Formats: sequence, structure tokens, C-alpha cells
Amino acid sequence: MTNTGMFFRMLLSAVFRRRSRAVMAVVASLVGAATLFCLAMICIAVPQQMNQEMRAYGANLIVTPLADSENSKSGIDDAMVEHTTEMVSAKGSEKHATYRYENVRVNAAPYVMAGVNPAQVRNLNHHWVVDGSWPSTGKVLVGRDVADAMGLKVGGGITIGYRASDNAASSGQASQPGTDGTSDGQTSSGSTGAQQTQNGHVSSDIMDTSGTEFRVAGIVDTGGSEDSIIYALAGDVDKLTGSTRGVDVIEYSSGASDLTALVNSINDMTSMHVKAQQVTKITASDTRVITMLQTLFWIVSLVVLVFTLVGVGTTISSIVSQRRNEIGLRKALGASSHAIGVEFYVESAVYGLLGGLLGTATGYGMARWLCATVFERSIGFNWWLAVVSVVFSALVAVVASIPPVHRATRIDPAVVLREE
Repeated sequence: MTNTGMFFRMLLSAVFRRRSRAVMAVVASLVGAATLFCLAMICIAVPQQMNQEMRAYGANLIVTPLADSENSKSGIDDAMVEHTTEMVSAKGSEKHATYRYENVRVNAAPYVMAGVNPAQVRNLNHHWVVDGSWPSTGKVLVGRDVADAMGLKVGGGITIGYRASDNAASSGQASQPGTDGTSDGQTSSGSTGAQQTQNGHVSSDIMDTSGTEFRVAGIVDTGGSEDSIIYALAGDVDKLTGSTRGVDVIEYSSGASDLTALVNSINDMTSMHVKAQQVTKITASDTRVITMLQTLFWIVSLVVLVFTLVGVGTTISSIVSQRRNEIGLRKALGASSHAIGVEFYVESAVYGLLGGLLGTATGYGMARWLCATVFERSIGFNWWLAVVSVVFSALVAVVASIPPVHRATRIDPAVVLREE
């Protein structure tokens, strides 16, 4: 029999003759691998899915014309919208929607009307609750506050009037959403210039009810300032105002890994005459949740790693104590300390591999269960992470066995044989 064959025969004999100790070592590795793999799967998959879901609650980046540029009057034209979108998409996935804001009057009461592409807005804001349908030609989507104030119902009529003088004081623009550094991602209706405002409405004593007749396609309820806006097709707003111009706001839901760098890159392009800003509430909430998960992962991982090292190390120490006489006899027959150490390290690695395989499978089951019950989402199997988990379990088992193996290699055969 070759030396290699004899080595594995001795190894298997040592494992099967002390099955209870071997099981304890495997269980210690299994618990560690299962816990770490479960946490790693959750901390990798859940933040990615949460990031995608957080982006469904509106924009995390807005782009507006610079206040002192020509674009502040004419808006952002289609070419600049396309160019800005290319810059955003180059850093990651993106969804966007454009808005043209105008001050209008309904029964002499002033409101803000937004010209939009319904498909873009719907794709960007999945959290909007719409009773009825989205705007189409000749039909508008009104905010809940507008509908309540005017007693509007789905299918009813609404007469909307436009005055150029209402928009002249604000340089051709109505108020825009989220144009301050602390935007919460909600569209806000603000001042219309020289006219006095109260609760988003301009005070006026001119009872002019003329205008264009629209049908109410639906009523949107977001719980935010969108509820005070009237949404229509961009083409309908062009017809109402009698003019065509660029948009006032581009809202993006960007998947860029470094949103701050993207904002800076857009703002550094001064020739674009636009200003980019983060929507801080969305990005801060996203970052806070992910940071909490990652912190929890590292704390629990450290605790589990310590317990795994202690468990495997204690088991190997017990095995060394039981085999003390055997080790002394082998050294007396000429076995080197190196050969004895290699045998124990390989034995520990075997325990770690078995525990890692079983623990990885168990950890995946735990991760799927936790994601389904706690986070209400599914999770796929990560093969690369599984390989790392198994190899890491074997490595931890070997590291844990270093102190007891070191003691085994220092056993004096003369003392052991004298005791016998």
C-alpha cells in the first residue's frame, strides 16, 4: 500500500472510530456556515431588491433648468432631455418622466397643470393610487385635493382656462417639484409670482369661468402635494396655452451606484444649462435600510465566527486528548510532527467541508424562508457565494484546529509510553 493510501486509511479510521466527536465538529461548522450563508444571501439580495422597490416610490434625481439661463423660460428641449437621459443611463438603469407646468384657472380658482407623458409617469410612480384611468386626449387626471375642492367625479367635466399673465410673473414657468436640496420626491405647487398664494391657490377676485372643456379620466391620491395638481397630456397643454416649449422638470429613478457623482457630472456640464439634484428623502431612506442590514450582518457574522472557532477548536482538542497515546506511539515508531499535524489539519478540513456543504444548503433554506415570511420576496441561489461558504468553512475549521494540533505535535513519546 502506498503512503497516500495508508494516509487516507488512517484518516478514515480516525473519523469513524470517533464518530460522536466528528459529528460535533461537523455540527459546529454546519451552524456557522448556515448562519453566515443565510445572512450573506439576505444582505446581498434584499438590498438590491429593496433598492429597486424604493425606486418605484418616485424619483431619486431631478433635473431643472438653471434659473438664470434661457432654458428657464423656454424649458428643457427634447434634445437636452435625450442627452441628459443618456448621461444617467450610462451610470445604471433608469426610468424618467418629464413635466411641463403651467398656472391655470378652474372656475376662476388658480391651480397648477402639468403636461406629462402618462406612460412615463405611471412607470416612475408605482405608488400613485389612481381611481379611474390615466389622462388621454381631452381627458385629465386630477389630484384628490382638487377633486374634493371642486366636487369632481370620474367621468365628469372640468373647464380649464389659461392666462399668459398668470405665468408671465414666473418667467413662463409654474412652480416645479423638488427643486430644493431637500426635495421629498413629491410635486409641489408653489408661488405664481406676484400674485398672493394660500394653500397652493392664488387669490383672485376676477370671476372668469371661460376655458377649454376636459373630461375627468381619473383621480390620483398620493397623500402628497401631487394631489393638488391637474395632469394632462403634453399635447393638450400645448393646445391650451397656444404654445409649445420644453419641459420644466425631468424626474429620474436612477440605479447609479454613486448618485452624488452623477449629480456632479451633470452640474459640471455648464453648457447644458441644467441643474441636477438628489431627492434626499428617497436616497437617505434607501441608504439607511441597507446600512442597517449590512451592520447587522457584520455583527452577527463576527459572533457566529467566534462560536464556530470555539466549537471546532474544542472538538479537535478533545480528539487530540483521546488520541494522545496513539500519537506518542506513532512518534516513537518514527512519525514526524509534520506528518501528524498534516493528518489533523486534513481531518479538520474534512469536518469543515462536510459542515460547509450541509450548512450552505440549510442556510439557503433559511434565507428563502426568511425572505418569504419577513421581507415578502423571493430569492435565488448564488453559486459563487455557496462555493465561498464551503471553502470558508473548511478554512475556519483548519484555523480552529491550530492550537490543539500544535499541542499534539509537542507530545513527548517517552512520557506517554512510560504512562502506559
